[in-house]
Amino acid sequence: LLKVLSHIDSILRSPRAPPLIFQSSKGPVQNCIKENGQGCGFEHLPLTIEMWADQLTALKDLHRSLRKLSLELLPGNTKDPQDNRESLRVEDLQLIVDAILEELEHKEKNSQTQSLQTLSAIVSHFQKLFDVNSLSGVYPRMNEVCTKLGEMTNAMRNLQELLELDSSAPPTVVVDTVGKLCDIINKNVTEQVQQLLGTQDIHSIINKLEEHDCFFPPFQALIQDLLCLLEINNVDDILPAVQNLK
Repeated sequence: LLKVLSHIDSILRSPRAPPLIFQSSKGPVQNCIKENGQGCGFEHLPLTIEMWADQLTALKDLHRSLRKLSLELLPGNTKDPQDNRESLRVEDLQLIVDAILEELEHKEKNSQTQSLQTLSAIVSHFQKLFDVNSLSGVYPRMNEVCTKLGEMTNAMRNLQELLELDSSAPPTVVVDTVGKLCDIINKNVTEQVQQLLGTQDIHSIINKLEEHDCFFPPFQALIQDLLCLLEINNVDDILPAVQNLK
């Protein structure tokens, strides 16, 4: 037993031992040497071995967590050569971590490739939609489209306010409302023309215009002759000049 304990103690004190284990096993021994002037045995070993047991248990828990993570990131990799082993090594966990890192790097490269393909498809589609022949013309056309869109948006908003429509009204509703308003205005103009000419049908309007064409030229010539004969310039002066002749 002493031989085994000595062997364990030598392992704990070896340079290969983890610093934490070496420090925790070093303290009690030094205290014993200071008090009694000699080594006090292997009282520090149970605490160290207990800590080792906890670490081995934690290693299994860590392996279980890494396996879950591996199944999430690597769905096709369901086989684990360490599943049936009772003992685990750090190397086993390192293999799982390396596999996960390799898969993540592969996905990142694929994602970058897909992003470039998607970006190229978007640019090509924009060129087709807005008739852009070169890549250098994409940015100017984008600026032009953005400017036109802003102008149209402002115009639509102003029309909605003028027509007292809701801001969520679609363009089709705005166009229909403007069309109805134009119909109302045209109808009112027609009615006003009819009232002015004293007629209700288009044929009467045509007849009155024809009468005007027949009457107005001789009347205008008569007025011009009177102005010359009476030696006046204004039509309003014709009647007073004729009355003076009487």
